[in-house]
Amino acid sequence: MNDVNELLAEAIKETKKLEKGEVFLVKDLFKGYLWNRIPRSDRILLGTLFLDQIKRMDGKEVKIIEKTSSNQQRYMKL
Repeated sequence: MNDVNELLAEAIKETKKLEKGEVFLVKDLFKGYLWNRIPRSDRILLGTLFLDQIKRMDGKEVKIIEKTSSNQQRYMKL
């Protein structure tokens, strides 16, 4: 499977295709079958790296919002 850094770059690129105000999870940025092919440990790492990357963007494009009941971080496109 892809390197986690490649997956992170792909996820960041996909956020540019979202509409303003759209709420999403990292897994929403990948087709279902592609997400399921990523090993669980890599998905967890990807989520951590994505959150860190969004924090570094200073909320200019994506806002970090509350987590879901299953502890998945939610984001909103600005």
